[in-house]
Amino acid sequence: MTEPNDHRAPIPRRRRLSVEDYVTGVVEGNRTLLAQAITLVESHSMIHRQIAQEVLKKLLPHTGRSIRIGITGVPGAGKSTFIETFGMLLCNLGHRVAVLAVDPSSSVTRGSILGDKTRMDQLSRDPRAYVRPSPAGATLGGVARKTRETILVCEAAGFDVILVETVGVGQSEVTVRSMVDFFLLLQLTGAGDELQGMKKGVMELADAILINKADGDNKQRALNAQVEFNRILHFLKPATEGWETKAYTCSSLHGEGIKEIWSVIEHFREVTVKQGGFHARRQAQTLDWMHSMIADYLHQSFYHHQQVKNSLPGMEKAVSQGTISVSEAINELINLYENKER
Repeated sequence: MTEPNDHRAPIPRRRRLSVEDYVTGVVEGNRTLLAQAITLVESHSMIHRQIAQEVLKKLLPHTGRSIRIGITGVPGAGKSTFIETFGMLLCNLGHRVAVLAVDPSSSVTRGSILGDKTRMDQLSRDPRAYVRPSPAGATLGGVARKTRETILVCEAAGFDVILVETVGVGQSEVTVRSMVDFFLLLQLTGAGDELQGMKKGVMELADAILINKADGDNKQRALNAQVEFNRILHFLKPATEGWETKAYTCSSLHGEGIKEIWSVIEHFREVTVKQGGFHARRQAQTLDWMHSMIADYLHQSFYHHQQVKNSLPGMEKAVSQGTISVSEAINELINLYENKER
């Protein structure tokens, strides 16, 4: 316990960072300020959100120079091992790699890239790479906004390859597809078995299918799966106009086929930039982002409106009991939201 006559100097308060502090730190590649800027972007605080928007505005001229790659796969496909092997290859080729995640289920399951960060031990310790745990959130809209803005912050920090992993399942694949240039689907061998559980919609999102764990006794099965996937892809509409989606094999454990898939991605960028599709997709994604943010804002604004919050339980009960129609309940709630007289 400190005595009354204790004259030790008080611990100084840490200075609050300014917008310029964040911007300068990110652009100069300061990893501490990069992490703090992303935390600012992820914050639910209105004050933090306002500062974050100022930071993003000033960072915008430094963004857009990366290739954004989405990665998804069935459970057990070896995403963590692939991302580590792929990321280290890219670092050794002179690239700077950021690994992000979209995981709307993390607040419930606690399953996120945080565990993968431990498994990606080599990549997470490499100064040329940055592995960011997924923000926990119950809705895709909130997580998607944070991930999109985190992509911009990482690009401004000089990362020229952004890997966005889907940790959740289902709609998260569509969300990631909407924010990346190239979408990679990782699969396992035994094509006949997993194709039965494979959603056609997920395959239609992919710019390439990569059959992992093609090594040892599994190699021939992987080659058989590759043939089967290519047969099916022949009848599907390509995810990107002017590009033919194909299946490939790799062994993340032994590093086989990893450099080849990077060559495929480089060729994809070359072809789509030349045809104009690369930048057209980026522009369309930005507009989609704007509209989704408007929808997210209106959703939050409506359900946090005090009169709506007070009346909603009663309206729900009345609708469920059939004493009021759905359309009538909606009109009542909207009138409350718009402060109209009943």
